[in-house]
Amino acid sequence: MRLSTTSATILVVADDPRARRTLWTTLSSEGCSVVEAKSGGEALVRLGNDRPDLILVDLMAEPPDLMCREIRGLTDVPMIVFLLPRSEQNKAVILDAGADDCMVSPFSVKELLARVRALLRRVVQTENPETFESGGLKIDFERRIVSVRGARVRLTPKEFELLRFLVANKGKPLRHRSLLQAIWGPNCCEERQYLRVFISQLRKKIEPDPSRPLFICTDPWVGYRFEPPLTH
Repeated sequence: MRLSTTSATILVVADDPRARRTLWTTLSSEGCSVVEAKSGGEALVRLGNDRPDLILVDLMAEPPDLMCREIRGLTDVPMIVFLLPRSEQNKAVILDAGADDCMVSPFSVKELLARVRALLRRVVQTENPETFESGGLKIDFERRIVSVRGARVRLTPKEFELLRFLVANKGKPLRHRSLLQAIWGPNCCEERQYLRVFISQLRKKIEPDPSRPLFICTDPWVGYRFEPPLTH
């Protein structure tokens, strides 16, 4: 099965030549154009010059969370970060820094391509609203603009997709598994940690008080529900 966007440009940021070669071979065979960077600094330059559709980060000599934050300061392009097995507990830190997905090395080529395809699609199969406005939250889905009480809020691509899906199904309890499958694909149905991190990030950005959310409600033992505040 080939990638859904065979003309995609993917930036591979890896300080190990073997890792760069493996990723280049895998992605090129699927029709992608691969741009390489040997360090975080070089990656930031490549971002401006090559405008990639997706970024893969596999760094051993640099803290990946810092790299993620630097990249997020420049672009919302989807990003996958590779972690060593002993670093798997740092997934939440990496996701909170702006990554859209994490994979533990060594990885399955089949799984990597599935996750790359899911990020490149970037289209949730649901009836998408054009705009939403309630309780100080305003969303223009076509222009991908989110503002809270008049101030623009910057969301990562995955945060935006998750918010879009929640709003499109407002008032409906959405199970963890359904949300994971809709946003991350069928291979991530059990990765509830992903969902918790992204829900937490969204609440920090759009809720007046993230500890007492008005919009993104938790349905215990079920999942989450988007509930616009009642207006009087």
